[in-house]
Amino acid sequence: MPKARTKGTSADTLRAIALAYPEAHEDFPWGESAFKVKKKGFLFMSTLGDELTLSVKLPDSGLLALQFPFVQPTGYGLGKSGWVTARFGPDGDLPIPMLHDWIDESYRAIAPTKRVAMLTPPGVPAKPKRPVSKRAPGRGRPQ
Repeated sequence: MPKARTKGTSADTLRAIALAYPEAHEDFPWGESAFKVKKKGFLFMSTLGDELTLSVKLPDSGLLALQFPFVQPTGYGLGKSGWVTARFGPDGDLPIPMLHDWIDESYRAIAPTKRVAMLTPPGVPAKPKRPVSKRAPGRGRPQ
């Protein structure tokens, strides 16, 4: 029997994704989680009962996102600026890879150019860090 999704598990996963971005931090205006970079929100997330709601800015994939039955334009006129809101009930699994892509697109749309430049381009795997040499600088291989 599959494990039932809990709002905490889903919210914790999305929180970890959002906070992994450069200079991202969580704030709590209006009693919901707002993930911001340089005082500008890129993800708003709340739980009410068993429902998880999130809003992101999707300037590139917003029209495609609106094709899903659980997505609608964000209220207060924000939908006209590319913001969408997704609502998920307690049943079923969240599409975490897709939501990760949405958070990434929203961060890139909101963050200052210098912060976005710190990221790996979408679709390109991050380069692994080079191993640090244990030899002293300027010394060759031992003979």
